Amino acid sequence: MRIGVVCPYAWDIPGGVQNHVRDLAEHMIRLGHEVSVLAPADDEATLPAYVTHAGRAVPVPYNGSVARVNFGFLSAARVRRWLHDGAFDVLHVHEPSSPSLSMLACWAGSGPIVATFHTANPRSRAMTVAYPILQPTLEKISARIAVSEYARRTLVEHLGGDAVVIPNGVDVGFYERAEPKAEWQTQPGEGGTLAFIGRINESRKGLATLLEAFPEIAAARPGVRLLVLGGGDMEEAAAFLPDSVRGQVEFLGRLSDTDKARLLSSVDVYVAPNLGGESFGIILVEAMSAGAPVLASDLDAFELVLEGGTVGRTFPVGDAHALAKDAIELLGDTVERERLSQAASLAVRRYDWSVVAADLLAVYEMVTTKSESVPRTGGVEALSAGEALES
Repeated sequence: MRIGVVCPYAWDIPGGVQNHVRDLAEHMIRLGHEVSVLAPADDEATLPAYVTHAGRAVPVPYNGSVARVNFGFLSAARVRRWLHDGAFDVLHVHEPSSPSLSMLACWAGSGPIVATFHTANPRSRAMTVAYPILQPTLEKISARIAVSEYARRTLVEHLGGDAVVIPNGVDVGFYERAEPKAEWQTQPGEGGTLAFIGRINESRKGLATLLEAFPEIAAARPGVRLLVLGGGDMEEAAAFLPDSVRGQVEFLGRLSDTDKARLLSSVDVYVAPNLGGESFGIILVEAMSAGAPVLASDLDAFELVLEGGTVGRTFPVGDAHALAKDAIELLGDTVERERLSQAASLAVRRYDWSVVAADLLAVYEMVTTKSESVPRTGGVEALSAGEALES
């Protein structure tokens, strides 16, 4: 099958949607399908062979974060050319409700279109206001996918219709096989090792809550360490910490996927103190796959992944004292950590790409079968409406 996939966000900036699209493409290629991804990027040289460069991205505030997207007349021309050259059996776009390559591809596409919605925001005024503009785009979509029940609810409440829930995929085996790194493991005399992964300066990731809780954790667990992985202003983040514990927090910057997996396999507890805007929680699944017990804020999306607290522990969103209390308990209880690790290792199986890709292929086959002549995606005339809207 010839599959075209559109990634709306900058390929060379780490993010959940980008990682999902990358893993999807590479898994489908391993299964023998022809896959081409269209994505913006600041550095074209970083793109793998299966990605077509759609130009540089520009930052746009979106869902409590800053999305780097590509939109405009030149982008529309690139989309049209990619669709024409690809002659795809199915087009799979991600987040078509935002002004991006995905929306342009929906305007331009003339064959079966599958759309995945990642956003979870029950009070999105932007989506409500944009509904009249989005309606023609939504009508062209052959099948809708939401990455979680929470994302499905957002879609239904704001845009109508419905979607099948297919979660983000994870290469579970990749994380299971990761070798711990001695320097990241708890050493004799230390009080344990915690980890956080996320963009440091993005407030909704909740690092400030974890740093607020850390002195209380350190007082109860002398020698405890916190390892922080992610890009951003490390000095600004460290300003939250009193001098007495600053040396126990190590900012690692950005690491390769291999080192990220090794980090997760090395630590005693992975902490996800996110404040909101999460539709799924892929990092939780990655940590669980690597064997790290998870302590996360009780966001709806996280509660779903952690099965109501049975395969991980949750605390009230933004409550630094509750975070500290749970972290102290987990660091002091090896039996409970092992129980959570074992329970999580079973729970993550349904997120493995072997399962997720099979569900996606079933959707692809459904939409192509429903198309009478399996029309190819693209065509010069298909973009006229999109070009008119952009002018």
